Amino acid sequence: MSNNKIKYKPVDLHIQKMAEHHGSSAEATLEVLRDLDTENNLTPENITETARALNIPAHQAYGIATFYSMLSLEQRKKVLRVCDGPVCWLKRAGETRSAIDLAAIQKGDLTVERSSCLGLCDRAPAVLVEEEQAGPVEAEDAIKLCEGWRGTPTDYSKPRPGEKRVMTALIGIVDPDSGDSALKHGVYDGLKKALQQEPIAVLTEVEASGLQGRGGAGFPVGRKWRFVASEKRTPRYIVCNADESEPLIFKDRVLIDTNPHQLIEGMTLGAYATGACEGYIYIRGEYEYQARRLELAIKQAEEKNLLGENILGSGFSFKLHVHRGAGAYICGEETALLESLEGKRGEPRLRPPYPPQAGFRGQPTAVNNVESFCAVPHIIKNGAEWWRNLTDDPTPGTKVYMVLGHVRKPGLFEAPFGLTLRQVIEDFGGGMLPGSHFNFALCGGAAGTIVPPALMENHIDYSSGPLKGVTRDIKVMDKRWTQVISMGAGSFLICDQTVSPVNFLRELLHFFASESCGKCTPCRVGTWRSLQILDQLTAGKSTAGASDELKTLAELMRDSSFCGLGQSVGIPMLSALTHFGAEFARAENEHEPIIRG
Repeated sequence: MSNNKIKYKPVDLHIQKMAEHHGSSAEATLEVLRDLDTENNLTPENITETARALNIPAHQAYGIATFYSMLSLEQRKKVLRVCDGPVCWLKRAGETRSAIDLAAIQKGDLTVERSSCLGLCDRAPAVLVEEEQAGPVEAEDAIKLCEGWRGTPTDYSKPRPGEKRVMTALIGIVDPDSGDSALKHGVYDGLKKALQQEPIAVLTEVEASGLQGRGGAGFPVGRKWRFVASEKRTPRYIVCNADESEPLIFKDRVLIDTNPHQLIEGMTLGAYATGACEGYIYIRGEYEYQARRLELAIKQAEEKNLLGENILGSGFSFKLHVHRGAGAYICGEETALLESLEGKRGEPRLRPPYPPQAGFRGQPTAVNNVESFCAVPHIIKNGAEWWRNLTDDPTPGTKVYMVLGHVRKPGLFEAPFGLTLRQVIEDFGGGMLPGSHFNFALCGGAAGTIVPPALMENHIDYSSGPLKGVTRDIKVMDKRWTQVISMGAGSFLICDQTVSPVNFLRELLHFFASESCGKCTPCRVGTWRSLQILDQLTAGKSTAGASDELKTLAELMRDSSFCGLGQSVGIPMLSALTHFGAEFARAENEHEPIIRG
């Protein structure tokens, strides 16, 4: 027998150092791959070297590298990602893309790509230039954009008439990059108060407030925290979902941008209440600017002993990290987010067990939205009764809303619950644009309900549930029974008479088909087939029964998809077919291209 041993070459030294910098565990896979992509060096050979450095199978690393949209195995120049989400589409991002393509050819050193929603809906049409956020970018701005111009961010420092600001109260007042400014204006007062109490008292106060999760489902925050706190296994974790990949939604970006210490305080309070020792902010890869702002705020909080070991001498310790995604809508679903956080493809898990029992690393984990955490410091500082008294509506507290589209004053505002769609448009959106008449609204987010004029007076609430749309009757304060419009994440895209519901639904399905993770057949095939039908309808080439097939597909995805994201695709489909059936029938029978919208 031969005594010769197989000799393996050492791992590439550069990649080995990257792996060590990120912890040298399988959880670091996405971070190392992101670093390689930033260097324009994400090759099959380097993916294999990453796998060797992290001691995982090469096919696993390759699967991760090809899952996330911001990573590319192709050699690219400076990347410009042009958003084609529904809000940017409404603002004629197609014309912007054509102009940028021409400008990029002239420049010669740019790569232009499409991107699903960038989370810059208030700056539509939006573009991401490498890591820099830009917008609004009209077609005539293309050359300026390629030469360094980035547009103008929206200023939310001045409240709109009728606002009741709590989470947004310090916009334009506090310096977001100064820990001293945060302390001066009362940030961390809630934490200081909480550390004088037992954790159970903090948990009880959050429960008593009735705070519901602000990510879309409206699950009670205190109840979720109670589940985690009651688990005997340790360590426990707190995770913030700052992925915010849903079209129409940008509130979390604004909250982070304007007052990052508020989020840090809320997460620290959550950790104290649940007995967690470590937390992660999972932020979408397109929010690099906001990720760096959070990292600075965390460093400042640690320096002032508001994070880290033995916080303010209380004996309580909490470590907080920022973890970047790399482009995947599915990671807004909490179990897919946890998979990504563990260095895997962001695909949803089978439930049960639920994250409060077995979440990050299989341990008890509370996953909450940015806005949910930002509400907590105010509840602890002022009390549950104060929070409940902010509104006369059955749902306590305030909500950060977004209104977009054909209104005079698009953007963000904070107000109590109990609004109607008409109030959103007229009281906070400034009314319809001159010459515009209300046609329909997409309410909640991309996976929300398409609402006709007949429902403008109906209340907006969590009560209809995340998967029911505008189908459930509730009893409101004056004892009348009425249908409610599903709140979702609190965003409303207002469309006038120039927009065809058929064309609009086609754009929504383009987003869902592009962003389906592909794990389950109903979503993977259902979104693709629905888009194909809508392409034919809008081109005037449909066949008989197209509307019926769309309805069947919507019900199939709703009933059979693996996770809530696939299930919710049917909500805009069914609501559009219900309220605008005549438009779909006309498109099916007239065989003429739809040019409106």
